[in-house]
Order: sequence, then structure tokens, then C-alpha cells
Amino acid sequence: MTTHSDAYADSRETTEGRVYSVTGGDWDSLATEIGATKEERVVVNMGPQHPSTHGVLRIILELEGETVTEVRCGIGYLHTGIEKNTEYRSWTQGVTFVTRMDYLAPIFNETAYCLAVEKLLGITDDIPERASVIRVLMMELNRISSHMVALGTGALELGALSPMIFAFRDRELVLDLFENISGLRMNMAYIRPGGVAQDIPAGAIQKIRETVDQLRINFKDNEKLLVGNTIWMKRTQNIGYLDLAGCTTLGITGPVLRSTGLPWDLRKTQPYCGYENYDFDVITTDSADVYGRFLIRMQELEQSLRIVEQACDKLEKLAGQPVMVADKKIAWPSQLSVGGDGMGNSLEHIREIMGESMESLIHHFKLVTEGFRVPAGQAYVAVESPRGETGVHLVSDGGTRPYRVHFREPSFNNLQSTSAMCEGSMIADVIGAIASIDPVMGGVDR
Repeated sequence: MTTHSDAYADSRETTEGRVYSVTGGDWDSLATEIGATKEERVVVNMGPQHPSTHGVLRIILELEGETVTEVRCGIGYLHTGIEKNTEYRSWTQGVTFVTRMDYLAPIFNETAYCLAVEKLLGITDDIPERASVIRVLMMELNRISSHMVALGTGALELGALSPMIFAFRDRELVLDLFENISGLRMNMAYIRPGGVAQDIPAGAIQKIRETVDQLRINFKDNEKLLVGNTIWMKRTQNIGYLDLAGCTTLGITGPVLRSTGLPWDLRKTQPYCGYENYDFDVITTDSADVYGRFLIRMQELEQSLRIVEQACDKLEKLAGQPVMVADKKIAWPSQLSVGGDGMGNSLEHIREIMGESMESLIHHFKLVTEGFRVPAGQAYVAVESPRGETGVHLVSDGGTRPYRVHFREPSFNNLQSTSAMCEGSMIADVIGAIASIDPVMGGVDR
């Protein structure tokens, strides 16, 4: 005779819920018992796998038939401890860490971090104009490359292969520019406290202008394929609906917020890096669905091209100006250059510190190994990344390393909208909704 530790528990009641085991007996009574339950729901794990969930994201779905009744996001699979690691590195070394958070928008991570460091140092107004223009140029090119991934993978996940091929073709053109300017395609650590690591190389502006012309032509391929496409619109219109009240309640920013009709863009509302001097439009729609977010990203590509062209015009007028603050206690001591193995110290600088000037060697050693000191205090700075508001909260205790670095990551906040978008919809629409959020798990699991 079997005994139970809980005298009041039925043999079919478990910590996981009611369990039915078909092991013989009267089928009619068993079927009646199952049918007597009010509802039958199935719990399904969507992920964690990489290709169709934008990084290592696990979606736990509770289904009633093909209708989603509950959605929960399981995150943390990609955790790297980047924020904590920066506490053990100098202020400049921190750039190398934070650039790897949202790995599709590294320039935005770097810029937000450096703007916060400069705010603590009190040198915001001392940043050379040429450095700020280069930052804007790199951010808008990065916005294009990020949107290419969002549009390409989003289309692929809904069954459209050609848009992905076109999008990644165009992204390669932008990554070639990054490599030409910084020596690396991603995670460049190019934006530094006080300016940028080095000036853009000779001939880069002409190459950028040629790429802009090419991209303008290429973008029409996906536009012709998807805008107004009956199949695409059936999979995206009225899917993943989230109105303005839902966005503001959950702290949603970026294209998801602008798809409700609110023109909230930090480049316009809280300008930084001189964005107030550029002519561009904030793109909005009022559909608050997957299709609206798709249209916003498509149209933001043209606005970014406009800003890039204006930045090139400004750079031509500012030729020869410095790209780093004049204060030698902050500015990187060497003139860096792009070589065969990426960016590094120029040969002229190595020759000087190793054979000509002991003072230069001591200065280089102190600044590179120890770093500069940042006055005690705290600062918050936000920029408009491809996914929304990327904010940095920096705390300094007056030392050569950050006391605390915390990012307000848009992917992390925006993922909260998954439940509001998906519950009550069909399981096939979950992927489209998540793709329209465009979460990057490197930012979520930082």
C-alpha cells in the first residue's frame, strides 16, 4: 500500500499542477475526468535559441489552442557583467567594455558613456567641434547598420529571405566605412573621453559620400518588396499593438514609442553633440503596430543619410582642427593610426617616447596605466540609439576608475512590452511582435 507524505493531497496533484497518467482502466471515466476541467493550457518554451529570437532570449508562452494567454521573457543567458567590470578599469578603458553592450549600436554606447565622463570632468564645452561632428557622423552610420539588422532579420523571421539579403548587403557598406575610419567593423572603442581616438583618414569623406549615394539607391529594393506588399501587411498590420498609454506606462522609447504618433526623439527634445544644428525630421506613424514600426525604421534611414551628408559638409569646413581636448592631462598621449592590425600607436609617437623624450615616455606611462582622475560626483546622460533612449548613470569617488556605471538600456525596458503586445494574439504573431521591438540581448544582459 502506497502512502503519501501529505494526507490531503490527491495522487495526481503535484507541485507542477494536476497530472494525468493513462495506465489502463476505464477510458470513459478518464475522458470524462479530463473533460471536466475548465480549460486546457499548454506551456511552450520559445527558445532560447539564437536565430529567430534576437540573441539568447527565452519566451515562455502559455497557449490555449493557438491563442497566447500569457507571455514571460526569460533573460540572463548572455550576462557578461560589463557594468561591474568597468569599476576595475580606468575611465578610458571603460569605453572598450561598454561598446560591447548593445553590440549592434556600439557607437551609441561609447558616446553616451563619454558624454557622461565629460560632464563629470566639466569639459563638455571644451570638446572640439570636429570631434562632435565625427561623433554624429559615426552615430548616424551606426543607426543605418543597426536598422539594417532589425529590418533584415525581422523580415527573415516572417519568411521573407530577399529583404534580409538586401539589408545585410547594405550593412556591409557601412561596416566597411567603420573599418576605414577606426580599423574595426564593430566594438571600435573609437569615441574617447575628450573627443575621438583619431581623425578620419584622408579620402574618407569622399568614400562616405559615394556610399551614401549607393545606399540611397539600394534602400529602394526593400521598399519595393515590402511597403504595401499584401502578404507582409497581413503579417504586420494590427499585430503587436501597443498604444501611447501602454508605452508611457512601461517606459518604452524609440520606434515603438514613435509608432503611437508621439515624436519623442532625444536628438530634437534634448540635443547633444550639436544635433540642434542639423536639419532632419522625426519620423512617426499612428498605427502602433508592427507595420508602423517597420515604416519608421525604413524612413529613418533617409533621415540618417541627410545628417551624414551635413556632417561631411561640416567636416570639410573644419579640416585641420583637433579631434581631442587640448588638456594633456586628459587627452590620449599618442597620435593613433590605423595599421594592418587595426588601430594603434603611431610609429612617430613610439620613436619619440622610446628614443627622444623621457618626459613623453613618463607622461604616456602614467596616463595609460593609471589614467586621469575624475572629480567626485554623479551624472546622467542619454542619447537616442536605434532602439530608444540609451542613458548612462556614472558615479565617481574622485579616483581614476568609475565607482559605478549603470546603463538605462532601451532593449531591457522595451522587452517589458512583450506581454502587452502578444497576450490574446496568435502564436504566429509573437515573432513579428518581438522583431518589431528589436531587442539586442547584449544590452539586456549587460
